[in-house]
Amino acid sequence: MILRAVLVLVLPLALASAPVCAAPSVATQVEEAARAQLEKQASASGLRAPRFELAVVPPRAPIACPGPVEVETLDTRQPNRMRFAVRCPQTGNSRLEYIVRARISAEVVVMAAPVAANEALTESHVTVEQRDITSITDPVIDPNDAVGQTSRRMLRAGDVLRNSSLSAPVLVKRGDAVVMIARIEGIEVSTAGEALDAGTKGATIRVRNSTSGQTLRMRVVAPGTVEPSEMSRLTR
Repeated sequence: MILRAVLVLVLPLALASAPVCAAPSVATQVEEAARAQLEKQASASGLRAPRFELAVVPPRAPIACPGPVEVETLDTRQPNRMRFAVRCPQTGNSRLEYIVRARISAEVVVMAAPVAANEALTESHVTVEQRDITSITDPVIDPNDAVGQTSRRMLRAGDVLRNSSLSAPVLVKRGDAVVMIARIEGIEVSTAGEALDAGTKGATIRVRNSTSGQTLRMRVVAPGTVEPSEMSRLTR
């Protein structure tokens, strides 16, 4: 009887003191929505080893909701000022705007040595490091994409390399003698031509056939070498 009485008294107390799993806070739900957006963007752009540091800035009068809120993405173009609308379904359709400030870092290409303007980059010029790229919209991710490219301006050692700082080298200049090559059913046919335009790799330029005098549209494939833009046939 004594033991039963003790259990009757202790059991309600134990249940009352058991931890209750509270619903995630509004700030947590907004942060999760922002992180999901950043991860999606990082995946789409091919970022390597992305890391995110997030800070949620609530409105002056934060929303009070007895349950989970609905979070709507408004604008995530600027990581340091991402905008989200928060609505509480239990209390109506009114909504408040939350700001999320994000700091993004990733493994990107960094200049290992200075490069002058209009200089071609080599493997010794670049390396890969984890860097803050929050304010950089076009970092170079793969060193192979930088090697062989030409710098548009002077680049300093330690700078994060941007795609906008690079340009493809000109492989064919206007007036250059070029070899026009076409492959027809496994047979390679070549003839001489003159470039009427300058072009980088993959660019389509006009070339005059030195034999026939005919002007053709050709694609630059290597220094001094072009091929038919549609790879149909080579007029001789």
